[in-house]
Amino acid sequence: MIRFLACIALFVMLVPVSALNHQERARTLSTKQVIQFERIALNENAPQDRKLGRLTFLDGWKLTSDNTEFGGISALHAQGGDSFLALSDSGMLFGFTVPDADRMAARRSFIVPLPGIAAPQSDKKLRDTESWAFDPGTGRIWIGFEHSNAITRYAPSFARQQAVVRPPEMAEWPSNGGAEAMLKMPGGRFIVFSEEAYGPDNSSEALIFSGDPASVNAKAVRFGYRPPQGYRVTDAALLPDGKVILLNRRFTLLEGVSAAISIADPAAIVASGAWEGQEIARLKPPYTVDNMEGIAVTQESGETIIWLISDDNFQSFQRTLLLKFRLEGK
Repeated sequence: MIRFLACIALFVMLVPVSALNHQERARTLSTKQVIQFERIALNENAPQDRKLGRLTFLDGWKLTSDNTEFGGISALHAQGGDSFLALSDSGMLFGFTVPDADRMAARRSFIVPLPGIAAPQSDKKLRDTESWAFDPGTGRIWIGFEHSNAITRYAPSFARQQAVVRPPEMAEWPSNGGAEAMLKMPGGRFIVFSEEAYGPDNSSEALIFSGDPASVNAKAVRFGYRPPQGYRVTDAALLPDGKVILLNRRFTLLEGVSAAISIADPAAIVASGAWEGQEIARLKPPYTVDNMEGIAVTQESGETIIWLISDDNFQSFQRTLLLKFRLEGK
């Protein structure tokens, strides 16, 4: 039975959500806007266990909602304090503020479709939004679409689509392994990571754009990102010191799902070279873990806080987890 369940999980991890699953969700359509939080421990068998490499566990929650479209989270963005936006791989936008100890539901939560996506909810290939980047100065947002290998720029607050491009450098990226993570760097450069396209020296291909990647005149330089062995990148965020923290995931039949967190210096990126960081933590059973896809960084009282969120693939045997850690040392 364990092997059978593992095979099912592998299928779910590697194959897009089936049309049957979408049809079932459509039959039970709910548009409720409430997101519920249930506290969880880092290690259910040893709640006092809070250390994970350079990370110290601060809090954790399982997120649920009666809304039909809740789930499938592929990226996370911190808006300040404990308020977040999350993006699903079916073109949905979630907003929530982490509740305090006396509340079970997120304050001011919402669940809405991204504007300007004409594809029906059942057509996941045309709604497969996997990554995003934010410009705090202008409020503009860039979103990476995986199957179409496109980048869309949105006006502030997702008011409208401003541009949609398919960069030629991304044209040959796998349809289910494309723009998995995206970063806007200080100075205006953008980094876009492929999950599965091959780069140099056993790496995954990535691109660094000198400016707006949604511009038809944008040019990109290819390089490679080498994650911890056996892992693939799922998201990335900037740290206060200018370095990049990267979330990487792996699934094997023997070990199940796990995540590795690494830190890399963007100053070390070289055109056509392989860029890698230093692994600082690994999240695997018996620790609480699922298909970890999103990472965000905040600061509290001068401390750097790392947030991780998982993609439940809209499956009942998976969970949407939100984990909060403090980054320790250097």
